[in-house]
Amino acid sequence: MTTVFIISAPSGSGKTTLVHRLMSTVPNLTFSISYTTRAARGEEKPGKEYHYISRAEFETRIANREFLEYAEVFGNYYGTHRNALERAAAEGNDLVLDIDVQGARQLKVALPGAVTVFVLPPSRQILEERLRARSVDSESVIERRLRGAAQEVRKYSQYDYVLINKELDVATAGLQSIVQAERIRRVRLEEQVKPILESFENI
Repeated sequence: MTTVFIISAPSGSGKTTLVHRLMSTVPNLTFSISYTTRAARGEEKPGKEYHYISRAEFETRIANREFLEYAEVFGNYYGTHRNALERAAAEGNDLVLDIDVQGARQLKVALPGAVTVFVLPPSRQILEERLRARSVDSESVIERRLRGAAQEVRKYSQYDYVLINKELDVATAGLQSIVQAERIRRVRLEEQVKPILESFENI
C-alpha cells in the first residue's frame, strides 16, 4: 500500500530543504514533481523542481482531468499529476508531495488516507529574514508572500502533524520520524501480518 505524505508550508519556511533531506535519508520514497505555469527561478531546472508548462497546456490538462489536485497561487497554476501516484505504487514506494494549503485540502478529499504535515517558521520576523536572504524576490513579492503566510499559518490545525522549523536538524529528524512511524501503523501492515498469523494456525 502506497502512503501519500503531503507537506505544506509558507514560502521561506524551509520546506524544500526538509523534503530534500528526507528524500536523501529515508528509502523507498518517490517525490512528486508538480506542474506549474510559473517561470523557473534562479538555478531551477525543468523536471527537477517543477515541470514548467504554458497556461494553455495546463488548462488543457485540467479539462482532461489529469491532475489529482491543482490550484492557482499568485497568478500561476500548480498541480499534481495522477501519474505520480501510479509511478510510486508501481515502484513499491511511498509518495511525497510538496504542495500548498489549497492543494493539500483537495488531495485530502481525494485521498483521505494521506498523511499531512505543516511546517511552521519560528516567527514572522524569521520568515521575513529567510525570504530576504534568498535574494530572488522583489520587495513587492516578499510582502505578498508574507501576507499569504499570515493566512496559511492559520490553517495548521487542518494537518495531522506540525513541525516548527527552528533548527533544521531537529525538524529533519521530526519529519523522518513521521514517515517511519506512519509506515508501521497497523492498518498499513495488515498484508504482512496475515501470513505471520497463518503460520500459527496449527499450533
